[in-house]
Amino acid sequence: MTHRPMNHSTPRTLSQKIRDTHLVTDTPGGAALVAIDRVFLHERTGASALKSMAAAGRKVRDPSRVFCVMDHIVDTRPGRGDQTLMPGGQDFITETRAAALAAGITLIDVNDPDQGITHVISTELGIVLPGMNLVAPDSHTCTQGAVGAAAWGIGSSEAEHAMATGVLRLEPARTMRVTFSGTLAPGVTAKDMALALIARHGAGGGAGHIVEFAGEAVRALDMEARMTLCNMATEFAAVTAIIAPDETTFAWLAGRRYAPAHFDDPYWRELHSDEGAVFDREIAIDAGAIAPMVTWGTSPEHAIAIDGVVPQGPPGAHAYIGLEPGQTLLGTPVDAAFIGSCTNARLSDLRRAAALLKGRQIAPSIRKALVVPGSSAIKRAAEAEGLDQVFTAAGFEWRESGCSLCFYAGGEGFPPGSRTISSTNRNFEGRQGPGIRTHIASPETVAASAIAGMIADPREIAA
Repeated sequence: MTHRPMNHSTPRTLSQKIRDTHLVTDTPGGAALVAIDRVFLHERTGASALKSMAAAGRKVRDPSRVFCVMDHIVDTRPGRGDQTLMPGGQDFITETRAAALAAGITLIDVNDPDQGITHVISTELGIVLPGMNLVAPDSHTCTQGAVGAAAWGIGSSEAEHAMATGVLRLEPARTMRVTFSGTLAPGVTAKDMALALIARHGAGGGAGHIVEFAGEAVRALDMEARMTLCNMATEFAAVTAIIAPDETTFAWLAGRRYAPAHFDDPYWRELHSDEGAVFDREIAIDAGAIAPMVTWGTSPEHAIAIDGVVPQGPPGAHAYIGLEPGQTLLGTPVDAAFIGSCTNARLSDLRRAAALLKGRQIAPSIRKALVVPGSSAIKRAAEAEGLDQVFTAAGFEWRESGCSLCFYAGGEGFPPGSRTISSTNRNFEGRQGPGIRTHIASPETVAASAIAGMIADPREIAA
């Protein structure tokens, strides 16, 4: 990545700095043509983009900047291969493999040691770095803004353009700073921070904005928690999300395969919003006032403190989830539990959930409970610590890494009619299968609820 000087008289936000250092030219109407440092594909969209390029006679301009992983459709059961439960899923995998090999890009295959969810392995391997522009045809690409990169979720045709030319046209976006002041209470996580924001300001609250998360509560988060926070910005309708890199960031990334051994170039220290930089919108939240959060309806904005009561919402949401205004969430029976996804399947997530489960059993009423690590490396690390044994002893299934039941693609599912407590990012109707009712929460809340067989406060178990 080429580092351009950042000398500028006007205070700028971090996202503006990255735009300026990557600017090729401005276009009529205010859009910018910017250089792209990395392109990430997965098997759900990779084959279509690469095959379309090949059919048009276009080649990948710089194959070293393009990465493709099998994560969305792959089976997560032990002993997996190309076959999947999803109808036609094997074709997605084999066609993407052939197209990636033909294009000469880096392919991370089904059983590659580096395999994992796109937004997990990109940071894990140091493929995305502070100050970069990264694109991927996936809405949760914003996760990677946690390292101080501009990470854009785009469409397949835009991915083709970025691969063929090395640049992409970005429409102008407004800027928003969300400042979390204070200190999180014990048992409260980055997932709860995100759900509190979305509940208060709506699932469309970030529409049209690049959101920068800031404040002492954000700076206190470890890197994996920062990724959770940025991941959920998609559910806030943000264009993307970003957190200024700091010593925590540099220490976490240093020496990873595609990262430098040291971040001693002064450039890295300039990657922050200048004092006096003006944002189009500012939101301030007291982190100390946040409690563990759980969703009750069919949108991430339908979230309340775990000890709260269901408010009046859209009639359809109440009908689908089967909860009426005035009901309490605590004690609501659940039939299934899921820990996984690009939101909450990193090693620290698994450690926290396992700490609650150790020496305990999930309730007999839980018909299916899964743990799906975010990457093969995380799975190996968890196994080295014995976390897999904690989960299986408690009654969870321990799986291979992948997206799994974060979304339903027509393959594996939960038992019909299940009410599920899940560490994923979306609780839309049918998101985890036809008729499945999903409550999203932190991994700790999932673990506590699985033990109780009903939505339960993790703070009570941890006490």
